[in-house]
Amino acid sequence: MLGEDPVTGKQVTLRKGPYGLYVQLGEPEGKEKPKRSSLLKGMTPDDVTLEKALALLNLPRELGPHPEDGETILAGVGRFGPYVKHGPKYKSIPPDESVLDIGMNRAVTLLAEAKGAARGRAAVKPLRTIGNHPADDQPIELYDGKYGHYVKHGKLNATVPRDIALEELTLDQAVTLLRERAAKGTNGKKPARAKAAPKKAATKKAVPNADGVVAELTPKAAAPKKAAARKKAAKPKAAPPRTGTDG
Repeated sequence: MLGEDPVTGKQVTLRKGPYGLYVQLGEPEGKEKPKRSSLLKGMTPDDVTLEKALALLNLPRELGPHPEDGETILAGVGRFGPYVKHGPKYKSIPPDESVLDIGMNRAVTLLAEAKGAARGRAAVKPLRTIGNHPADDQPIELYDGKYGHYVKHGKLNATVPRDIALEELTLDQAVTLLRERAAKGTNGKKPARAKAAPKKAATKKAVPNADGVVAELTPKAAAPKKAAARKKAAKPKAAPPRTGTDG
């Protein structure tokens, strides 16, 4: 229990779910689920006060009107991490800055950078860095690919299952996904099928004909030839003509 929300009077609690820590406002009421918000990357339970919990639950928050068109700029946390939003345009907030503290001027600057980058085709960039791999301290990054979201560590990629909320994906989960992918082979590619050995040509059999001449035949042709030869050999020969005078 962190305390009571001064606006609604509901209790604010810190909880642990299957995908990490989060704060919750109140309890379920019928079919209505209570509002929840995951802790930001790097936050520990000791860092969570009532004030910070309410700030998390208040996301996305309004920063103010954009100086160019007066449309409201928002700061929040989405499936790709913390962001600032102006109309249909989004820009990720750098990892060393907090969505709870970012101000209007900084948001306008970030959005201007996003506008400039849109003029040319930029290289694919990670949605966010989940953390460093415990084995080599190299970063594990989250990407949005052609066939869905995946985490990347060096040259190894692992698909993120759809039942895992991207904003709640933890370092431990990412390491597990990469370990399972590595166990299946590099990037999950199936080993190439071995080519079938070429079939051996049928051995030809030597079969003598009725005249004693040997001819090479395939097995299929040899059978009828043999039968014909046996049949001919079984036929009695004509008796040779007799010599001398008849008595």
